Amino acid sequence: EAQLVQSGGGMVQPGGSLRLSCTTSGLTLGMFDMNWVRQAPGKGPEWVSGITIVGYGYYIDPVMGRFTISRDNTKNTLYLQMNNLQPEDTAVYYCARRYGNSWSGSDLWGQGTQVTVSS
Repeated sequence: EAQLVQSGGGMVQPGGSLRLSCTTSGLTLGMFDMNWVRQAPGKGPEWVSGITIVGYGYYIDPVMGRFTISRDNTKNTLYLQMNNLQPEDTAVYYCARRYGNSWSGSDLWGQGTQVTVSS
């Protein structure tokens, strides 16, 4: 059974940093484009970032220059480095396997991890 298992997250003050990890089991990470999606309290899911098989990253404007998506296919692990975090970044973050032609589509999800940015 294919699974995405997340780690990282937590609570930080504004301006702080966190790194999220997502390790696959039952599937080879290097065969897929991957996404990070977040859901803030009371809001719908928001695609944050995606990365191609060869490592090219895409981002929404609010996180550009602060977040970095990366992957280590030898470790079957996806990362999201988040710097200069702001309260509006507070959300549950999910890694997901990209599905379809749009970056907003995903068909396999991690369990989610809470990121809270607060002073």
